[in-house]
Amino acid sequence: MRNRTASILCGILAAGMIIPISASQGQTEKYKAFGERLAGIIRNEVEQKKIPAFSIALVVDQDTVFSSGYGLANVAVNRKADPETVYRVGSVSKLFTDLAVMQCIEKGLLDLDEDVTTYLPSFQPKNPFGQKITLRQLMSHRSGLVRESPVGHYFDPDEPSVAATTKSLNQTELIYEPESRTKYSNAGITVVGAVLEKVTQKPFEQVIEESILRPLEMKRSSFEFDDKVKKHLAQANMWTYDGREFVAPNFKLGIAPAGNLYSTVDDLSLFMKAVFNGGRGKTGRILSTDNLTKMLQPQFSKDKNTFGIGFHLSQLDGHTLIGHGGAVYGYSTKWAALPQQKLGVVAAASKDITNGVVTRISNYALRGLLAIQQGHKIPDFEISGPVDESRMKQVVGLYRNSKNKRIQFFRRNEKLVADLGEYRREVRSTGKKLVCDDEFGFGPEIEFDGADEIRLGKETYQRQTQAKPRPLPAKWKRLVGEYGWDHNTLFIYEKHGQLWCTIEWFFQYPLTMESENVFSFPDYGLYHGEKLIFAKGGERASSVEAAKVLFQRREVGTRNGETFKIVPVRPIAEIRKAAFEGKPPVEKGDFKKPDLVELVRLDDTIKLDIRYASNNNFMGATFYSRPAAFLQKPAAEALVRVHKKLKGKGYGLLIHDAYRPWFVTKMFWDATPADMKIFVANPKNGSRHNRGCAVDLTLYDLKTGQPIWMGAGYDEFSSRSFPDYEVDSSWARWHRELLRTSMEAEGFTIYEFEWWHFDYKDWKSYPILNKKFD
Repeated sequence: MRNRTASILCGILAAGMIIPISASQGQTEKYKAFGERLAGIIRNEVEQKKIPAFSIALVVDQDTVFSSGYGLANVAVNRKADPETVYRVGSVSKLFTDLAVMQCIEKGLLDLDEDVTTYLPSFQPKNPFGQKITLRQLMSHRSGLVRESPVGHYFDPDEPSVAATTKSLNQTELIYEPESRTKYSNAGITVVGAVLEKVTQKPFEQVIEESILRPLEMKRSSFEFDDKVKKHLAQANMWTYDGREFVAPNFKLGIAPAGNLYSTVDDLSLFMKAVFNGGRGKTGRILSTDNLTKMLQPQFSKDKNTFGIGFHLSQLDGHTLIGHGGAVYGYSTKWAALPQQKLGVVAAASKDITNGVVTRISNYALRGLLAIQQGHKIPDFEISGPVDESRMKQVVGLYRNSKNKRIQFFRRNEKLVADLGEYRREVRSTGKKLVCDDEFGFGPEIEFDGADEIRLGKETYQRQTQAKPRPLPAKWKRLVGEYGWDHNTLFIYEKHGQLWCTIEWFFQYPLTMESENVFSFPDYGLYHGEKLIFAKGGERASSVEAAKVLFQRREVGTRNGETFKIVPVRPIAEIRKAAFEGKPPVEKGDFKKPDLVELVRLDDTIKLDIRYASNNNFMGATFYSRPAAFLQKPAAEALVRVHKKLKGKGYGLLIHDAYRPWFVTKMFWDATPADMKIFVANPKNGSRHNRGCAVDLTLYDLKTGQPIWMGAGYDEFSSRSFPDYEVDSSWARWHRELLRTSMEAEGFTIYEFEWWHFDYKDWKSYPILNKKFD
């Protein structure tokens, strides 16, 4: 299994051949200057991607030549990020667990190639292949074990022990024959941690602390959420495709050996220096050079992109690259090094799934260090900008290639977004070309000819006419919906005639149907080789076991057309009296003269379902004296034009709400519980509805007169606020796009992700009004 790369590494790290790579005074100054250049790049990325905190350290052999922090580690107390800010480093934890195992091997306590059951007899997953499972396999992700354990998995907030997590694996069966294929497994490294506990008779956290963290003087690092971690921790943010943001959870993972380390970029730099120094840290050796060398050799593969023991091995511009990334609730980390040149970078961010950004910055940093070391020109870092409106309108649409793969471009909140299948990406401009540039990273580039063809990578896609699809297949109605937890939700939905899931908030996978209740993940991505098994019976599946993790159905929105309702925090009569006595905010500006027009007087075929003129609304109270819809005249006339154009396609507009007096906005605010105020406008600022330039609406079928429910919206008008939730389908998305494009053609835009709410282009030009309906 040895190849040229492994031989070079062996030569560099072999005992007695540690080669110091010291920088000249000139190089040192260049490294520092490069650090300042890098700082400007990071500030731009942090601002564009809205990353709260970012820290980085650059290492040249035994020197940290640059380290800094950007943004705020704690917004509430205005604490700035710095190199000693603590981050949760996710799967970088695996390097420490695996290194501790190698220490035990060095002491003769363990054997890399012995059957794991020799050390852990209770570990008995179903193994139809009859081949033993070894530590070497587990640490190089070649055991064939499932990615997650049934108990203590990545989603599990109950904080079970390593022993309980490992025991639950006896409910599973190997996905692949050991050594046959790489199957990344958090569960596998947890088994490694359990073996550590067994042979040392100590909690694995204590083993790591005593054998690695303390000897390397990593004073702000711990597998426990202790005081030294809490004091310096960067607060992390979660986010979703639908625009939601929330504070990241910090429960201890049952798979702790695989991902529960807290550390700083400065501390992780100490670990990197020990690797560059053949396993020797400041206070002594943590591992022999020979055993460290073994960790950096490819296992079970001759590929250049593979795993050693713990370390991921790859290439950067033809140079051997070692390291590991980390992604855990709200945090993204990269530990990466060029061992032959003894150049390295450690970077961490406090925003979920920003690994693409962290990796891009890390790779650029390595290229810069390498250029200085070799006396070459430092490469440029490409920056993108927003796509202009005219170009955005040109590219929006559905495209398909010769392999029947589809790409959808759409406009959201003045941004161009591409649904590429596995991910949904923001598209930006680099001049003539478009490029995906967001939290997931930079690239691929998109070439658009201005007509009906795009080129993405090596593939060419042709624009497709979006024919009206069929309604959601009956066989899938009981399956679609949301499953899991608030902190991590699984979404099941239909797209392009196939059932899909979105897991871990961002990873979109088409599913293959094996039977009525059994589907399989595709042969790529996080969960390849694994299945989804839906609970049998009932109008709706009560749960789904996805990759051996049980997700219970979540009750969201409303069912059977019922109206979503809240319990007002005070009696409505009391709230109404206070609202009548209140006054709208004083505004300054040169506003247009209001000219509210009743829509049905312009076109009586526009239908009304004014919920606030009845008690069939989220507060169960009547707010308007009669069911009417008013808009400022230009907006009203534009809406009538939309209605007339839609008639040619068999649809009309059904209005739920339009102009809304300010006192009603105040009633909504005063009646809504604090944790739900995100869904109502603050009367201190007024609302778009108060200006008479916002409308809530849907389509209705001209033949049947029935509303078209489009599966979007957070209030009583529909069930949820974003595509792919609850009973979403291609049929629903097609109608949403019909409504959106029809409205945008006449100057209306969607308000954020609320598909039923549209604003007219001049809404800022009108004052807040408080006129009651006559």
